[in-house]
Amino acid sequence: MLPLRRPLLVAKAAATVDHLSGSRFVLGLAGGDRPIEYPLFGEDFGKRAATFRDNLAILRQAWAAPPAGSGITVPALGLKAERRLDVLPKPAGGSVPVVVAGRAGQDLDWLGAHVDGWVNYPRDLAAAARHLDGRRARTHAPGTPKPYLTPMLLDLTEDPDTPRSPIRLGLRTGRKALVEHLHAMSELGVAHLSLSLRPGERPVTEVLHELADDVLPHFPAPTR
Repeated sequence: MLPLRRPLLVAKAAATVDHLSGSRFVLGLAGGDRPIEYPLFGEDFGKRAATFRDNLAILRQAWAAPPAGSGITVPALGLKAERRLDVLPKPAGGSVPVVVAGRAGQDLDWLGAHVDGWVNYPRDLAAAARHLDGRRARTHAPGTPKPYLTPMLLDLTEDPDTPRSPIRLGLRTGRKALVEHLHAMSELGVAHLSLSLRPGERPVTEVLHELADDVLPHFPAPTR
């Protein structure tokens, strides 16, 4: 919830995890939608959209390499002079990918220009198609697609032929119908899917092995 966090601390933490993860870190940001939380942090709920924009600009600035002699000016403790500080480390690739959950109070044109991707609740295929088409038309500059990310609850049955059926925020299905569903999601433009196995009663290790052996081979990682 970016409006409720000190942006320089977020910038430093994100860049640190970027290094520790070998540049595999993606920073998800949101604007927050619970008015009761804002007074706890001394923030104005009505100004959260503007605060989100301001704080994201501070993140970008903190990650950028500063020109010589610039930085954040602070009074030096016990000294008459001032010192210039910088936020370290810098991201290994020059920046950290930022995806936004929902819209954070922003219009799609602004988001298309300032964030790197989207994360949103899972939807059925028809609703996902409408959702993706609307965002794609407003936010994709030529040659710069914005990846779409979504989570999904998965109850993977032991019978591989179980047809898929909806559950709250996900599916109950066998692996064959799961593969078909994931191919359909990919064709719609979903670039990244995270799975939560909480609904299922099977041992998690057993489900993970089935996903690794019988599902993931249908979706090889793109070569660089």
